[in-house]
Amino acid sequence: MDIRQLTPRYYVAPQISPDQMGDLKDAGITRILCNRPDEEVPPSLCAAQMQAAAEAAGLEFVVQPLTHATLNEETIGRNHKLGAEQEGVTLAYCASGTRSCFAWAMAHASLQSPDEILAAARAAGYDLEKIRPYLEQNAP
Repeated sequence: MDIRQLTPRYYVAPQISPDQMGDLKDAGITRILCNRPDEEVPPSLCAAQMQAAAEAAGLEFVVQPLTHATLNEETIGRNHKLGAEQEGVTLAYCASGTRSCFAWAMAHASLQSPDEILAAARAAGYDLEKIRPYLEQNAP
């Protein structure tokens, strides 16, 4: 399992599988945020299958598909509300975790300094330097 911490209550990961839900629950995750569109995965990893496995393990499951084309302020805001603004501990996943990390970073642009956001992403293994101009433009 490759889960990467951005904050004490928000993690991102590459694609997870239904059989990992119990381990994720044991790791303290309370909510799974699916950022991967069904069009990118085989039927065994579609949102409905993932949700059934998550709920069977006692996890909340929400879906907010992200694509490069939909990484806009409206979708980013909705993604933030479904994940980082909720109580408990959220794990957001997509193909590599990068889109989930981008969405988190963009949502936090007005909440944290660019250096803090980029450092958290870097510590989790993601290089988001290319969005530094966006983060600086929207910094608090």
